[in-house]
This record gives sequence, structure tokens and C-alpha cells, in this order.
Amino acid sequence: MSLQSYIVYLGSHSHDPGATSEDYENVKNSHYKLLGSYVGSEEKARDAVIYSYTKNINGFAANLDENEAQEIAKHPDVVSVYENKMHEMHTTRSWSFVDMDNTRRNHIGALWTKAQFGRDIIIATLDSGVWPESKSFSDEGMGPVPSKWRGYCENNTKDGVPCNRKLIGARYFNKGMFAMAPDLNITNSARDTEGHGTHTLSTAGGNFVSGASYFGYANGTAKVCTDADLLAGFEAAMHDNVDVISLSIGSAPITERLEYLDDTIAIGSLHAVARGIMVVSSAGNNGPDGTIVNVAPWLLTVGASTIDRDYLSFLRLGQGELIKGASQESKSLPQNRLYPLINSSDAAAHGVSRDDAALCDYSSLDPKKVKGKIVVCMNGVVGRVTKGIVVRDAGGAGMVIANEKEDGDNLIADPHFLPATMISYKDSLTLFSYMKSTKKPLANISPQISRIGVKRAPVMADFSSRGPSNSTPEILKPDVIAPGVDILAAFPPGIDPTGLIDDIHSTPYAFMSGTSMSCPHVSGVAGLLKSVHKDWSPAAIKSAIMTTARTRDNKGKPITDYTGQEATPFSHGNGHIRPNRAADPGLVYDNTIDDYLNFLCALGFNATYLSKLTPMSSFRCPSKSMKLENFNYPAISVPALHKTCTVTRTLKNVGMPGTYRVRVEAPSGVDIVVTPKELSFSQVGEEKVFRVKMTSKKEKIGKGYTFGRMAWYDSKHVVRSPIVVNVIA
Repeated sequence: MSLQSYIVYLGSHSHDPGATSEDYENVKNSHYKLLGSYVGSEEKARDAVIYSYTKNINGFAANLDENEAQEIAKHPDVVSVYENKMHEMHTTRSWSFVDMDNTRRNHIGALWTKAQFGRDIIIATLDSGVWPESKSFSDEGMGPVPSKWRGYCENNTKDGVPCNRKLIGARYFNKGMFAMAPDLNITNSARDTEGHGTHTLSTAGGNFVSGASYFGYANGTAKVCTDADLLAGFEAAMHDNVDVISLSIGSAPITERLEYLDDTIAIGSLHAVARGIMVVSSAGNNGPDGTIVNVAPWLLTVGASTIDRDYLSFLRLGQGELIKGASQESKSLPQNRLYPLINSSDAAAHGVSRDDAALCDYSSLDPKKVKGKIVVCMNGVVGRVTKGIVVRDAGGAGMVIANEKEDGDNLIADPHFLPATMISYKDSLTLFSYMKSTKKPLANISPQISRIGVKRAPVMADFSSRGPSNSTPEILKPDVIAPGVDILAAFPPGIDPTGLIDDIHSTPYAFMSGTSMSCPHVSGVAGLLKSVHKDWSPAAIKSAIMTTARTRDNKGKPITDYTGQEATPFSHGNGHIRPNRAADPGLVYDNTIDDYLNFLCALGFNATYLSKLTPMSSFRCPSKSMKLENFNYPAISVPALHKTCTVTRTLKNVGMPGTYRVRVEAPSGVDIVVTPKELSFSQVGEEKVFRVKMTSKKEKIGKGYTFGRMAWYDSKHVVRSPIVVNVIA
């Protein structure tokens, strides 16, 4: 039977803060002893082990056959055994758009000032590495490295990463990748050779750079890819005393409730949160119908939306009509002439179907038919930038990407390899009508221009994964949205940001889109909040960000989906982040590690296993499991309303004494009663419980999910929560 690498998860450790290298070695030896009893000897176990997790997480990764893995899983000390799998990366105006502009009203943004720019806060990203020479990681003007930092830079090879007072640590973890793909050319370095990690790290905590401004914390980075590597990255970040872990990575969606402890991100982040470390994750790029990832309630999960910057490129038709398009390509055609237009389906190469040619697939176009012309390609399947390369290589002068009906008005500005623009479905009808009306259709594509504040934003990105969670729909995900479309950040030189072969777009800063880009925005905000409120738990920081978020756009209208329809909490969660408001939320929904373990009890996990997660605690599952809808989350989700249901929540005061009143917008077809209707707080830290009773109206027509909202407010604060109800009867 062939070998596969597996994670054997044993829970947590009972190390005291003064644990020594000898203590860690003893734990490692215990792993060899356990594994040796299954593979024949401790010597064979040492050869099989890839990683031994000894500091915070207790467990190991090893090469095993399936039968060995199944037998080890039966051991009473083993919490779970699961395959080591690959993880997917969830691949400046954005900070201004969330009201954090450093020049607005001629003063530094309020939260930045309060947080002293994140002084002594350490953000770690688990990603593809870092390009240390970027100006975003300059330590000019930085103070000393925080005294709590226990990490280091791996800089002992020619490709190593030198550190400074800004980029204070960089490590790589690739043993899991070697175990899965030994033939790959894998470098022993934390240096970024893809660009993803550099981009996300500079967004979360990059320095101020003229023309590409991002703010300044101390940064640590870990280069990871597989489950085994990722768990090692989590353990290193915890041991190194970071404050925030930013995770623009996702695994396959958790589909069964008992898969929580077979998921490296869920496990690693639970250990981190138990140590007071905030973990921020991306929601995934499988939208609009894809399943949400990173759904654990201790994670802050971020979806992606647009900002109010336009990257326009106009298509000028032969009769003079202008059609607005989107492009980031700086090249343009000479504006003193018009070029022949051709539909790519009419330019199919010999033996190629019109459908393949319509999409401008590889080798689908006849160079004789497209040379010197502007080619109209249909959106879909083939990557948009790839279409441009196909047109360019066939001799085309320019390209228009025309949306299909299902794409609607969703326009994405891409860094194309030739003059190009993307147009809406409605405008594509105008274009094709013109092309049919004349024997010699002509056009030109204007240079790209940028505008700020004109278009409505935020709008949900079509790629951003939506809820509900398949495994735990009682926890609404994503939690919030943040800028994730056309985000400018640092990028390694010599690498093409499009990910294609050509490197002509190599640049120290690049635009990228994805929930990978929205996640580090929130990681940065979490770092600032931690700097201002050092005594806040990760749950309190998360609640502050969620309950101060907004579901209206810059024009005062409800946030819309890319189709123009009003978005729901399944796409935007609590809404678009407002960092300055989050610094003073008034009230928070707080949670402890025991609350999260109670949540796992309610999912059906064995109490004996859960006790291994916190050996320093006397945790026991409650005699009566909590109702998942009652988990103290800053959002309310009831996935099955049978006539009536009552949920409870607890609010903690983190502001001045005061009285809060409730305001409710009930979901359609549901009556809601909140008791009490007022909550009075006399001191910081005081907690109050309230109940929300939901009743399905008898006159309700139809069933299914319906959406509302609730807010507690005083003279200064508004503490918002969405309400999501699936009406069954």
C-alpha cells in the first residue's frame, strides 16, 4: 500500500511558560514511541515523521499507509487523524475607502493615531513568503523590535530573507510539500517566488510608501502550503508571540460537523485564539454560488468587495458612439485612426469550433483573419488575460471582452498584454448590433484612465464565496467584507502578477483581486484594535469589527451584488468594515475558549478528546448541550424555524456607562420580540443577557431564507447584527 502523509492530532500541551528545549524533545520522543508501536520501531517512526509539533499543538505529521493511519486513529490519546492536503491561496485607495486615509481632513486617521500606528503589534501571515527588499518593508522610522518577539529570520542561504525592525521574522515550512511532491522544485527559503504573500503582508502591515501607501506594524511571515506545513506555521507564530495571524488560505469546505477537528485551519486557529491571538481568514473565491470556507466561529472570516475607484477604457465605435469599459492596461492604440472589428467566433482557426473561438481559447484564432484588428471575445471559462495573450499572439491589435447575460454589469479591470477593455452585457448588445449593421465595423480603444468616488461601492465581488455554511449554518459566514478587487500592494520584481508566462508586467507593486486581498485589510485593523485595547479578547475584537460594519454603500443605498440586486448577509455578513467605529463599539459579544469548546460539544465531539485541547483547564462538556443558535455570536442565524424559536445572547460593556435600546427590522414573514428592550450598564465589563423570540407568521406565503437586522443603540453607539431565518413552517 502506498504511503501518504497524515496529521496525527493529539490536542494541546501542558507546558508551563518556562518550558525548555529538553521538554520539547521529550514530547517529540513520545511521538516516536507512539508511532513506533504501529510501524514496528521507534527508528522507523523517526524516518516516517515529517514534523513533530511540540510547543503549543501536540501531534505530528508522518508518512503512513492508510491502514496504519486508521489504526492510529483508534488510539485513546489521538483526537483525530487526517490526510495532509494542499491549501489554496485566495488570490492606495482601499484604505481611504474604509475611512482610514492618512491625509483625510489633513490629519491621520483616528484609529491609526489612537493605535500609534500599531506600535509593538506583531502580525504574522501564513502565505507564500515575502520579498524583503520591497519598500513596504523598510524599517525607516521604526522603533525597536518588540521585546516579546521570540522569532527569527531564516537567512542562511543565498535565497534567504534578511530582516530589520519592520520585517522582524521570516521562516519557511516545506517538509509537507516535499512529502507530497518530492519532484517539485521547492526552495528552502521564505523568499516569495509567487507574489501572493508579499502582496497580502504589505496590505496587512506594510509601511508607508509614496504612491503605494500602506501602514506600519512589525511583520513576521511564514511560507506554507500543505496541512503539515500550515500547522507548523501556526505553532511557530504562537511560540513567537505574535498578536494577529493573517490567513489568506483556504481548504476544502467543512461539510460535516465532526470535520472541525480534521481541519488544520480550524485546529491551528483554535489553539491560537486560546492564547489570545486574533486569527483573520479569507472566505474563499468560489462565488457567487461556491461554498464558504473557514467557517469556525473563532475565526474572523472576510469576503471581498469593490472600492470606489474606476479603471476605465472606452470603446469608440465607427459611428462615434462611446461604450464604457474597464481595463488596467496602460498601452493604447493610436487615437487618430479606427481599426477593423471582428467577432472572434468569425475568426475560428481551421478545425476549431465557433464556440471555442468565441471564448478566444488557446490556438483558436486564425492569424490571417485577426491580424491588425480589434477582436471581440466572449467572457467565460478561459481567463480574461489569457484571452488577450491569444489575441496578441494571433496578431490582433486590441481586444474587447463582452459579458454574457449572466455576467451582467460586472466589469473587472485586468492588466492585459495588449490594448483591451471589458464591457457589460447591455453594452455588448449595442456593440453586436453595430457590427451587424455595417459591412466594415470599426472601433478604437482609449487609454486607461482612473476615477475616484464616482461609482457605487462597495459592490460584492462575483468570486467572493457565499454562505450558508454546509456544516454549521447556525454560524453566519462570512463575518464582514473588505476591499478585495483591484488592490494595489507590494510585489516581487521579475514576476508577472497575472501568473502567466510573460513577465513584461513585472513591477514592484501590483493590482490583485481575491478574498486573499480583503483578509489582510481586516488583519491590519485587528492589529490596530489590539494596540488600542490590549485587554480585549480575540472575540471582542471580532465583535467590534462586525457590529460596527455597514450594509450601505457610499451613495447611501443597500450594498448590491455584482448583478445589481441587493446583497444579503450570506454574501456580506455584517457588512463593510468601518475601522474607526470599531475602536469604540460600546458593547461586544465576547467568548472564551470554554465557549468554543462548548460549541464543539454541541456538534457532538467526545468530551474526553476536547479535554485534551486545553490540558490546563478543568473543562467538561455541559450535561445538557447548548443549542447552536444560542452560541454568543454577533449575528443570529436560525437554519430551521418551525413556527417559533427563542435564542439568547450576552452583551458586554466596553465603553462608558449607559442605557441601550433595541431596534429590530424583522425578516419578511417573521415576528420578532426582543426582551428586555433596554439594557443598562453601569461599569466596564458588565454583562447583560437578552432573548430574541422569532415566530413564523401564519399568513407567510412561501418558505426559505429571509433576512432582517437588529441594533442596540445609545446616544453614541449602534451595535448591529444581521438576522437570518430559514422558515420551515
